[in-house]
Amino acid sequence: MRAARLAPVALVLPSVVLVAVFVYGFIAWTAWLSLSNANDLMVSPVRLVGLANYARLTEVPRFRIGLGNTVTFSLTFVTGCLVIGLGGALLIDSAVRFEGLWRTIYLMPMALSFIVTGVVWRWLMNPSSGLNLLLDGAGLGALKSGWYTDPTFGVKAIAIAAIWQLSGYTMAMYLAGLRAIPGELYEAAAVDGAGGRQTFWRITMPLLMPVTLSAVIVLGHVSLKIFDLVIAIAGPQGGPAFSSDVPANFMFQTVFQANRFAEGAAVSVVLLVAVSLLVVPYLIWSLKRGIGL
Repeated sequence: MRAARLAPVALVLPSVVLVAVFVYGFIAWTAWLSLSNANDLMVSPVRLVGLANYARLTEVPRFRIGLGNTVTFSLTFVTGCLVIGLGGALLIDSAVRFEGLWRTIYLMPMALSFIVTGVVWRWLMNPSSGLNLLLDGAGLGALKSGWYTDPTFGVKAIAIAAIWQLSGYTMAMYLAGLRAIPGELYEAAAVDGAGGRQTFWRITMPLLMPVTLSAVIVLGHVSLKIFDLVIAIAGPQGGPAFSSDVPANFMFQTVFQANRFAEGAAVSVVLLVAVSLLVVPYLIWSLKRGIGL
């Protein structure tokens, strides 16, 4: 009996130790580093300076622009994924022909990494090829610069690439939610004389709210820490005048190129807090819902 009880503990213990050290341990170390003066390889001694690094960040124009770009990217990305994902799920759920083919087309972009997606869309949005040639051929006029460098689009152009990649994931979530709605509800609504629009807004959408919330949490988490897609499309500077820059990009350059570790750690803590404000309330709500509180 004692061996049977110890065996599960022995199997789980290595993972617990590794996660404790390499996740929570390094989070704690990063938080401490963000409060120190370790902004140079040769600094000695390392001492705590409180919130000085955070105060300095508020004075950096690039960081403020990056935060604004993140808000724009998140709103565009999440909204686009929800709308396209819901539309795709409704299309597939309506007994469309070749359902398996449509599902594959929607989900295929998820097999790619953000780097591959960024390289492809950087070419598509290049002024000498891709979408600009299509616009020019249609008589709409091509952009003189890349979409991601044009002030009119900026980070919204990068959001288009992200929507293309993850709208299929949202579609899969909505499709699972649609398939879980009992058919008896629609039959009862039809008996009561409800039309298609009333059925959609009074039955379908309310029952899909948990799916929508889950999708918003997952997509919001992705958007807040987006990095590789921006690097692949707009480069390390995030385009001219940082029009497509994000805080994760700024953090990378601050730490690994400027060797200002404390300031970079402060940026990472800000991102961690932003993600936590989005994810933690959802986890608490899910836990309470799961145990019936």
